[in-house]
Amino acid sequence: MSNVSLTAKIIDVSEPREVMTRLGYRTRVATATIEDDTGKIELTLWGRQIDEIGEGDTIEITNGYIREFRGGLQLNVPKRGEIKKVG
Repeated sequence: MSNVSLTAKIIDVSEPREVMTRLGYRTRVATATIEDDTGKIELTLWGRQIDEIGEGDTIEITNGYIREFRGGLQLNVPKRGEIKKVG
């Protein structure tokens, strides 16, 4: 599913971990659980996104996409997308 836009509350954020990207550089990644009226989903946070938002924040996501990862659904926001703190 692509072109996903929604407003949700962050209810949990995992500890960041360092990973090696496919392009060969190191970055941090964390998983946030977000919730809206329709339910909960995991959101992948990369690099500076981890520092910009946190548990309890309300965020607005535009141009995200959902994919299956390790048996569950996961929301991702590519470079053309945006995560914005709104509350």
